[in-house]
Amino acid sequence: MYKSILYIVLFAATVMSAQAQQGIIKGRVFDAVNNEAIPFVNVVIQGTTTGTTTDIDGNYELTELQPGLYNIQFSYLGYTDVVRYEIQVTNSLPATVDVGLEPTDQKLDVVEVVASPFERNIESPLSVQTIGVNEIQRNPGGNRDISKAIQSLPGVSSTVSFRNDIIIRGGAPNENRFYLDGIEVPNINHFATQGASGGPVGMINVDFIREVEFYSGAFPANRGNTLSSILEFKQIDGRDDRIGFRFTLGASEAGISLQGPLGKKKRSTFIFSARQSYLQLLFKAIGLPFLPTYNDVQFKNVVKINDKNDLTIIGLGAYDVNRLNLDRNDTEEQRYVLGYLPENIQWNYTIGAKYRRYLPKGYMILVASRNHLNNRAFKYQNNDDSTEDNLILDYRSEEIENKLRFEHTSRVKGFKINYGVNYEFAQYNNRTFNRAVVPNLGVVTVDFSSAFNMNKYGFFAQVSRSVLKDRISLSLGIRADGNDYSDDMANLFKQFSPRASVSFALTDFLRLNANGGLYYQLPPYTVLGYTDNNGRLVNRDNDITYIRNAQAVAGLEFLTKKNSRITVESFYKHYDQYPFLTNDSISLANLGGDFGVIGNEPATSTSVGRAYGVEFLFQQKLFKGFYGLVTYTFVRSEFKDKNGEYIPSSWDNRHIVVVTAGKKFKKNWELGIRWRFYGGSPYTPYDVALSSRKEVWDVTGRGLPNYDLLNSQRLEPAHQLDLRVDKKYFFKKWDINFYLDIQNLYYFRAKGAPDLLVVEDENGNPVEDPNDPTRYQTKLIENTVSTILPSIGIVITY
Repeated sequence: MYKSILYIVLFAATVMSAQAQQGIIKGRVFDAVNNEAIPFVNVVIQGTTTGTTTDIDGNYELTELQPGLYNIQFSYLGYTDVVRYEIQVTNSLPATVDVGLEPTDQKLDVVEVVASPFERNIESPLSVQTIGVNEIQRNPGGNRDISKAIQSLPGVSSTVSFRNDIIIRGGAPNENRFYLDGIEVPNINHFATQGASGGPVGMINVDFIREVEFYSGAFPANRGNTLSSILEFKQIDGRDDRIGFRFTLGASEAGISLQGPLGKKKRSTFIFSARQSYLQLLFKAIGLPFLPTYNDVQFKNVVKINDKNDLTIIGLGAYDVNRLNLDRNDTEEQRYVLGYLPENIQWNYTIGAKYRRYLPKGYMILVASRNHLNNRAFKYQNNDDSTEDNLILDYRSEEIENKLRFEHTSRVKGFKINYGVNYEFAQYNNRTFNRAVVPNLGVVTVDFSSAFNMNKYGFFAQVSRSVLKDRISLSLGIRADGNDYSDDMANLFKQFSPRASVSFALTDFLRLNANGGLYYQLPPYTVLGYTDNNGRLVNRDNDITYIRNAQAVAGLEFLTKKNSRITVESFYKHYDQYPFLTNDSISLANLGGDFGVIGNEPATSTSVGRAYGVEFLFQQKLFKGFYGLVTYTFVRSEFKDKNGEYIPSSWDNRHIVVVTAGKKFKKNWELGIRWRFYGGSPYTPYDVALSSRKEVWDVTGRGLPNYDLLNSQRLEPAHQLDLRVDKKYFFKKWDINFYLDIQNLYYFRAKGAPDLLVVEDENGNPVEDPNDPTRYQTKLIENTVSTILPSIGIVITY
C-alpha cells in the first residue's frame, strides 16, 4: 500500500513539475549603519546578465525565475559589495533577501570590484565560519540537525557515540555559548547534560534558520562567558504575503511549521513550529532497554514599527522524557543498561525580546530574556520502586536566568564603536539524594537541598577601524564581568578581559590575520550550588571563581576567483582557575561527554590546562553545481592531574579530518557525501577492585574509573562515510523534497571504552567472586558504538 502511494505521488510530481517558472527573489537593500534605504543598487544573479536595481525605497524584485539555487550579488559605489549564496527559489514561497551594505572609505573611480563570497568581520577576522541554511539541510549524515552540521567545520570534534557534544579546539563541551537572533539560549540539544552542552538530538528547527555564524576564537567583546565557541543563529522572518506551512517527516520525528503576516498592514510577521518524536516506538520495536521521547516548540515574531524601530520576540522550548523499557532484559547487555541508567524528565524554555532603534550614525539594541531549566532524574536498585529503601538517586534541579543587555553601535569618522552593559538575575535550586561512591570512602549518602540567587553584571566596549584603503583592519575590545556569589567574584575588574585583532591584506587575495585575548567563564551552577548535608555552600567556602583562558590565534586566508578559499590557522589556549573536583581528584574539563549531570560535587579553582594545534580549510561555495569542504585539524589538549603532570584530556583527539562534497544535477537531483576521521580519544580504565565490591556494584550498576590512571588508555581511531540524496519537485504553489540520508554507509564498527559487567548465572543473577565473598566476579566486554543508520524523509512546503 505504501509503495503504491509513493508511486502515485512520484508520478503526479513528474507530470506536474512542468509548471511555468514563477519564482521570486525580493528584498530591501539598506545602509547597515543607520537603516537608510539605498536606491539604484545593482542586484545581479551571479554568472548571468539577469538583474535589476533597487528603487527609491531600496526595494528590488527578481521575477519569473526557474526554481533552484542562486547566488545574488549586490554592489553600489561607496559600499562594500556583498554576495548572498545559495538562495533557494521555489514557486511556493518568495525568497526574501534583505541586505545591509557596509560603507567603505575607498574612493573608487572606474574600478571593477569582485565581491568576496566570504564576509569578513572586522572584530573577528579569523576563526569564524558562516553556514547557510542549505548547507545545514543537505549535510550528509546530519538529518537536518544543526549540531551535526557543525561537526564538519575545522577545529570541531565529537564523541564516538550518538551525541551532539560540541568540542572545539580541545575544549570541554561546557565552554560554548549559543545566541538566537542575538538572544542567548543556554542549550540547543534535547536531553541536555546539565553543566555541559551535549545531548543526542538538536533542539533548533532548521526551518527557522537563515545562517549560522560559528566563532571558534577571536570572540567579540559583546559576547562573554565563553572559552571555546560562540554560535550565532540568525533566523528568517515570517513571510509577509500569505499564510504558508511546511510539513516534515523524518526517521525519528514529525513536525509542522507555519508562517505569515499578522494584520492587514503586514508590518508584523510570525513563524511557529512544533515537533514530536516517535523515536521511542522505534527503540521499542528493535528491543532497546530505554525509550526516549522529545518534543519542542519554537516561534519568532517581528514587528516593524517603522523604518527606524523594530521588535523581535523569540521562543524555544522542549519537553524530554526517558523511560526504561523493563521488558527488554533478555541479554546481559540489556540488563547492564537497565542496571545503571536512571529515568529522567527534563524541560526547558527560553523567551526573549530584542528592540532595535536606528540612529543617524548607528543603532542601539535592548535585549531582555528569560530561560528556565527543570531537570529530574531518579533511580531505584533493581528498578524496584516498591520501597524507599531501594532509592539510589533522586535528583531535582532548576536553573532560572533573567537577562538584560544594552548595546550601542555607531560609525564615527571611519571608526566602528560598540559598547554596552549587561545585567542578569539568576536563581538556582537543587535537591539531591544520591547513594554515591567516593574513592577511599566507599558508598556514602549525599542528601542536601541547595538554593541561592545571584546578580551578575558587566560592561564591554570595542573599537575597530580599517586604514590604508582597507588593507589593514584593527580592533581593540575590553569587557569585565562580576557577580555577588562571593566577595572575590564581586570585583569585576578581577575578570578584566582585553582582546585585539589585526588583519593585513598582503595582496587582493591573501590576508594575514591574528587575534589575542583573555577570556573568563563562570563555572556551572552545579558547581556553584553544591551543598553539604549541613546546608553549607561548599565551593563558595573553597573560593571557587571564574575560569580563565588566554588565547592566541594567527592564520593566512587565500581567496580564489571561483568562490573558494583556503585558510591555515594555528592556536594556543592556556587554562587556569578551572574547577578541580576533589572527590575524584580530576579537572571538570575531563567530564561532560555523558548523559546526566556534571560538577555536582566539591571543587576548587586550581586546575590548569592547555590546548594547541593547527587547522587547514579548503571551502568551495556553490560553483557550476559543485560545492565542497575539506578540513584537517591537529589538536593537543592537556590538563594537569593530581600530581601536577600534564596528561591528555578527554578531548585530545590529535587528528581530525572531514571531507564534504556535493553535486547538484539536472531535474533537481542532488548528491552529497561526508567522510570523517577522528583520532582515538583517551579514556580512563576501570577500578575493578572498587567496582566489584558488592555494596558498590549494587548502587552504581557499572564500573567506576580508576583516576590514578586518568586517561592512560586511548581508543582506536574512528571513521565513517555518510551519504545523502535529495530529489525536489516544484509545483505552482507548493513543493516537495524527498531525501535519503545514510550514516556510516560502509558500516565501520567504532569502539568505545569497554564495558565492565558482573558475571551472571543462568538466571541472570550476579556471580560471587570465588576468591572473595565480598565481591562479584567481573568481566570486560567490547563496546561497539556505531551502526548503519538510514533515514528517509519528506518535506512539503506550501
